[in-house]
Amino acid sequence: MKRTTGSAALALALVTGGAAWLAAQGSDKQATFFVGRLIFGANDGDDCGDVGRHLIRLVSRTSAIHVQEERKLKLADEHLFETPFVFMNGHNDFVLSAAEIENLKAYFTRGGFVFASGCCTNPAFPAAWRREMSRLFPGESVRAIPYDHLIYRSFYKMDRIRSGNGNRDIHLEGLFFEGDLVAVMGEDGLCCSFSMDNSCNRGGGVGPDDAKKIALNIAVYALTH
Repeated sequence: MKRTTGSAALALALVTGGAAWLAAQGSDKQATFFVGRLIFGANDGDDCGDVGRHLIRLVSRTSAIHVQEERKLKLADEHLFETPFVFMNGHNDFVLSAAEIENLKAYFTRGGFVFASGCCTNPAFPAAWRREMSRLFPGESVRAIPYDHLIYRSFYKMDRIRSGNGNRDIHLEGLFFEGDLVAVMGEDGLCCSFSMDNSCNRGGGVGPDDAKKIALNIAVYALTH
């Protein structure tokens, strides 16, 4: 199946999936953005457990986007396709099953988007994410996203991002499919920084202000592309 590109992909997903979930929950009838929290591999979706709610509040308070509360989703579950934007994070290495790989491939071809973050600047999760995402599509591997990409200016204009200890530039990393950016990962404790004021990143990571801007840029980019 060819991927539906652009904002039409999100609109289609909101109508066919997000709206169904919203109706089932009977909550915010103005919600236009839906967040899933992934359970994957041996990860139960509870790493740094409040970051999903913090992401929702950040997007809701900073922009005009109304956000539906998050729900946990198993990566191999068919309900994945009802939620066009999902968040995954963790501290540790992980391996995706064959069923999870196939579901994720189908999810991306149908217009889904994944936002991932390593926790507490632990290198094991980012290394595993690069490896596992690079299994999905022949000839496509996770790569750094250059600063001229629209994701750095979809809401805030960010010409450069420095690490918390100031010794290097930080780039988001992404997986592309047929030219479209379908998944983004922040290696440097991004979720810990925007949700916990960088308290667990041991002097590294992304500064809290930049982390909030990055997270919002990712959400807005996913909604509009």
